[in-house]
Order: sequence, then structure tokens, then C-alpha cells
Amino acid sequence: MIQKIQHLKCVLCGRRFGQDEVMYTCPDCGPFGLLNVIYNYSDIKKNFEKKLSKPPAVNENNIWRYIDILPVAEDSPRTNLRVGMTPYYKPERLAKFLGHEKLFVKDDGQNPTASFKDRASAVGVAKAFELKKEIITCASTGNAASSLAGICASMGLKSYIFVPKTAPIAKIAQLLLFGANVFMVDGNYDQAFDLCMQASEEFGWYNRNTGYNPYLLEGKKTCALEIYEQSKGDMPDYVFVSVGDGCIIGGIYKGFYDLMNLGLIEKAPKLIGVQAEGSNPFVRAFRDNRSRKLVDMTPQTVADSISVGIPRASHQGLNAVYATEGEFIDVTDAEILEALKTLPRYAGVFGEPAGVTSLAGFIKMKKEGRVPENASCAVVITGNGLKDISTAISCVKQAPVIEPTLKAVKAALKI
Repeated sequence: MIQKIQHLKCVLCGRRFGQDEVMYTCPDCGPFGLLNVIYNYSDIKKNFEKKLSKPPAVNENNIWRYIDILPVAEDSPRTNLRVGMTPYYKPERLAKFLGHEKLFVKDDGQNPTASFKDRASAVGVAKAFELKKEIITCASTGNAASSLAGICASMGLKSYIFVPKTAPIAKIAQLLLFGANVFMVDGNYDQAFDLCMQASEEFGWYNRNTGYNPYLLEGKKTCALEIYEQSKGDMPDYVFVSVGDGCIIGGIYKGFYDLMNLGLIEKAPKLIGVQAEGSNPFVRAFRDNRSRKLVDMTPQTVADSISVGIPRASHQGLNAVYATEGEFIDVTDAEILEALKTLPRYAGVFGEPAGVTSLAGFIKMKKEGRVPENASCAVVITGNGLKDISTAISCVKQAPVIEPTLKAVKAALKI
């Protein structure tokens, strides 16, 4: 049997560990010493290439198609929900409206709980079963929480979840309907995260937090593997990603990194990390002479899923951009809300505010003339608009209420 994992490597000091040596982070570097999973690429390559040369079988139409390069044993229990293999559209009307022919949209709002986070939760829960853990926990602004709750419900694993009390009601509803044990914290996401960490250590719960557990990033990387397959190897030049903690953009880069090490691509697309102007620690660091030091801030933005003041995956997020010669940019809430209307109107894809922040970034760079005309651009939409319906309703004109008569219809049409 092939030993898939070669070692775990600290992103700060570079120290290497066997996967049985450490559970979460580097003991020398503390909670920000996140670990990357490094594989035996040469051993994996032959079987992996052979698998990708064939269309997915019915039971492979999900992230487990990539089991050869995921940190989960072949026979480990895993969810039967269809996680991953989300659509990769070429939205012609949107491309024409924005004046950019080579535009693609990756709609991760079509995952089981309607967000990108299902990728990470599926791997995290499988790993919990593998390690014989009976309880799993996480902190979240909403999407990671509902994702974990949904995956746990499908497999019968108990979950304890910490969310800010300001999380959108639709996300709270998902948690409660999935049967999770929910703590609504009277504070922001960073405070909920810290409390979750304390509880996890105190009670011995398995910790699903992506900016802590090394295996969750491996679930997120599957988005990059799918873009490779769905583009038939004709990779986009740019990939636009909404950024909060830095975990998603870090995960997508990890997928491209693995593809490079497998010899399937020569270089990764330029990653463009897009933040809300009111929650932009990565942007501030990038502007500060490409600093690797992030300054904590108090976040304030309509895009709750990326409203983060203390990014937990700062090194991985920064490295994703620096390694691909990309950049970080920010957009205003007004630009986010405009993208929230533009995407469904011209592409038929409904995204939540954080989900469309990536599109707002593309639109901004396009208007500034900073996207080459012939560049191929992929925009990752990380969550469905039904996650935050109140914000969606607030930025559109309300429909008129009319009497149930044809006369009323004509009056409304001004005929």
C-alpha cells in the first residue's frame, strides 16, 4: 500500500512531523504555526493521472474522486452527500456585460449546505471518524458551522458550534435543523473562535477549525483540482477568491501546488484575494511593501462570512498570493452589493455577499484596466444567496402588490 502522506510541514519554521506526531499545529510556533500536508507525489502520480484520464463514475462525482491525494484512508467512513464537483460555467451574458470574453464562474453555492465550506467539513468529519473522535467542534460566521452540522447529520456525529449572535438567521436555521448544539456568542467571530479553541482543549473535542486543523485545507484544495479538470487543463490565468481568514485562498493554492508537484501543470494561476474594505488585513499587509505581518482590526462589512479581524491562516493566505504573483485588493460594501445584483441578473447564479466579493474584485480590476484583455479569469462564488436573504432583498426594488385583476396588471404596466 502506498503511504500517501510524507510529512506535515510548519508554514513558519519549516519543521517536519510525521502525521502521528502532532494533532494540530507546530508545538514550537503555537497556534499560528499551521501545518501543510506534504504527499509522496511520485508514488501517487501514476494512479492519479490514470484516474483523471477517465470521466468520473457516478460514485466519483464528488471530492472523493481525489482520494489518492486526500489525507483520508480509502476505507474511512465518509459522507454520502455530494460534496464538490460544482459547476464551472462560462456565463456568456455576464461576460458580454462586463466586456471580458474569457470569464468563468465556479459556483460553490451548489454544495449540499450551499457553501464552499462543505469541502473542508467533509474531510474533517471523515478524519474525525478515522481518529475515533465522538464529538467535533468549530467556530464560524455561519457557513463553516452549517457545513459541519450538515455533514455531521449525514453521518451521525455530534457537533458543538460557536457562532456570533449576529450571524444571518438563515445560517442559524440550518444549524438548528441539522441538529447541532449551538452556542450563539455575544461577541464577534474572533471571540467565538477563541472560545471554541478553549472548549475544544478543555473537553477534548476534535477541532474542525480550518485555521488550526491541517487536514481541513486539504478539503478546500479540491476546488483547484476541479478547475483543472473542468477547464480540461487549459487553466485560467487569474482566479479571483473572496478572503476572510485566508483559509480558502490558501486551500486553493494548495491544490495548484499539488498539481504542480504531480507534474500536471507547470505553474499556478495568479490568485487575486478580494477583501471587503471594512475587513482587509491582508490588503493592508500587501500594500505595506508586501509585508508578511498582518495587523489585527475590528471588522465591519455587509459580507459577514469574510468579516474577520484576526486572520488565522495569515501565512497560508499571503503565500498563496505571493507564490502565484497575484495580489490582494479590497472593495467597498457598495461594490459588493452591486455584484450581488449583477451575478444573478446576467448569469443566473445567486451568491451571498461574501460569495460575490470575488466578482466585485474582478469588476473593479477590469474597470481599472488591470486585467489583460485576453486573460482567462475564473471567479469562485463561495456561498449561495439564500444564506443571507435579508441583504439580498435590501438591495433590490420591491415588487408591487396588485389586485387579482387584468386591469391591475395593465395599470402596473402603464398600458
